[in-house]
Amino acid sequence: MRRVVAGDINAFEHLVMRYKNLVLTIAAKHVPFDQMDDISQDVFLRAFRSLPTFRGEEGFKSWLSVIAVRTCYDFWREHYKSREFPISSFSDNHQAWLEAALSDQSDQSFLEKGSAKEAREILDRGLDRLSPADRMVLELVHLEGRSVKEAAGLMGLTITTVKVRLFRSRKKLHNILATITKYRRSDV
Repeated sequence: MRRVVAGDINAFEHLVMRYKNLVLTIAAKHVPFDQMDDISQDVFLRAFRSLPTFRGEEGFKSWLSVIAVRTCYDFWREHYKSREFPISSFSDNHQAWLEAALSDQSDQSFLEKGSAKEAREILDRGLDRLSPADRMVLELVHLEGRSVKEAAGLMGLTITTVKVRLFRSRKKLHNILATITKYRRSDV
């Protein structure tokens, strides 16, 4: 890092090679597969531009992870306007699974009700209708299993803000999925 900051631009290639798997792993969890490479490039570009401000207190890996998560978050903010989709875009299997999962009052999870692939696709569609911040908080805490403190650090938010956003986001996602089911029932 010192060499890059001192002007040896070629030294940055060593950092890219060393941390590319970390960045790709983070991108794979938060953006569509076809966007992973572009997001990874954006992460390293942002990191390169920000190297002079790197203090080293938390370590390069943690610093780069924050940049990667925030780049994924920015991706969803840019695509926020196109988050609407027609219910007809769901396959009949997806619609049936969603209706059954939402009408079930037992303690079985969505993933136990149907195939994991269908569940994930429906969840992704529901997440697409959330704001980027709501989506990212839910993904970090509930899908990746990170602590509220970790999510707050990665997103640059306070712990209280993350807790409030988690509570509201879960309610919003439930309402979105319930609305989709209600819409499906009225079609039948």
